[in-house]
Amino acid sequence: MEEKIKYFKGGDKEHTDEALAIAKEYAGKHKIKSIVVASTTGFTAKKAASVFKGKNLIVVTHAHGFREPDKSEFPAELKKSLETSGVKVVTAAHSFTGVGKLVEDSVGSIIAETLRMFCQGMKVAVEIAAEATDAGHVSTKEDIISIAGTGHGADTVLVIRPANSRRLFEMDIKKILAMPI
Repeated sequence: MEEKIKYFKGGDKEHTDEALAIAKEYAGKHKIKSIVVASTTGFTAKKAASVFKGKNLIVVTHAHGFREPDKSEFPAELKKSLETSGVKVVTAAHSFTGVGKLVEDSVGSIIAETLRMFCQGMKVAVEIAAEATDAGHVSTKEDIISIAGTGHGADTVLVIRPANSRRLFEMDIKKILAMPI
């Protein structure tokens, strides 16, 4: 079997529309029902909501207090609007770092840094797949598409058979559809 990987020159939000289009085409062709998307400020979430109507779309945001105590980066009004339209929004601590970040060289940090050797989006796409699974929004029995990026927007698209955080090594990264180089 032979398939193509889209390599973006650099990574950032200018690749978002193309990354979402790649994910949509693959999901349609391979009958993938669940799409997991990272979104910090809502930029990618809004775009994904219009692209993936009728799919099981899960948007994963930073945990409340991630950047600043008692503050959420994701707009509350957008969260409410997305949920009203059927999009699931997961606000969770990072699976790999969370409390483990307090200890230098924790297993979570080692996993995160290993995935970052591919690109930042690789780490985030794997992490949000686990977080969406932990929240009960995707099944460990079927492939999903996980979309993430390098700071803002989307530039990494993976096909993953997800697993819960506590069974992370059962996760299967099946295909890289797009990533920055």
